[in-house]
Amino acid sequence: MKLATWNINSVRLRLPLVLQFLQDADIDVLCLQETKTEDQHFPAAAFAEAGWPYQAIRGEKSYNGVAILARQPISRITHREWAGKTDCRHISAVTADGVQIENFYVPAGGDIADPQENPKFAHKLQFISEMTQHFLAHPPQRQILVGDLNVAPLAEDVWSSKQLLKVVSHTPVETDALKALIADGGWHDAVRGHFGADARLYSWWSYRARDWAASDRGRRLDHIWVSHDLADAVQDVSIHRALRGVEKPSDHVPVVISI
Repeated sequence: MKLATWNINSVRLRLPLVLQFLQDADIDVLCLQETKTEDQHFPAAAFAEAGWPYQAIRGEKSYNGVAILARQPISRITHREWAGKTDCRHISAVTADGVQIENFYVPAGGDIADPQENPKFAHKLQFISEMTQHFLAHPPQRQILVGDLNVAPLAEDVWSSKQLLKVVSHTPVETDALKALIADGGWHDAVRGHFGADARLYSWWSYRARDWAASDRGRRLDHIWVSHDLADAVQDVSIHRALRGVEKPSDHVPVVISI
């Protein structure tokens, strides 16, 4: 199975780009975040016609939204509400091979890294805490967790750990929380495990950069984790950096795993 995760930042706006990627990368299962569309407006027919007719979608107008698209049937499509909100940030489905996919879009957290001053940051921390408690209570087996988790947990996941220690997505309270979610929740970071501890890995580059490639001030916000019983089944991992340089790109690029 070849699985990809991608924060697409509006699936309707970037539909041709996604369809081309699906074909070029030969993807079996695609998990999208930030689809930014209500379910009735999701381009389901276009994906079905292209060869991905099995779909689990959960969206809302203009914000958030998650989806799982597959070539083969998926089942047990569910979702949970997190941190007391009904925003569309999670969807789950089981593949034809019996692997449960958990697709998340964790809140970004705003600009101020203080939960007392910034309700968005408090929401983010509560969201990650609830994820940790959930997987502690329900240890994953034959599961893959993917998504834009909006945290770059390691120094090698950002362009400058020193300069970003007080910047949301890389503050110690966030990175400690995500590391605890991985360790206590029963997960193996498949991307970091494949590339090794010392590799600089980014999946997001800000739109604000005048020349994103030259400055290369990236962060690894997009993750693929597997339950420990699947860790040895990981055959390949790739980060499709070139898609950040196409016309009208998302600020995120796809991360792909073969298992």
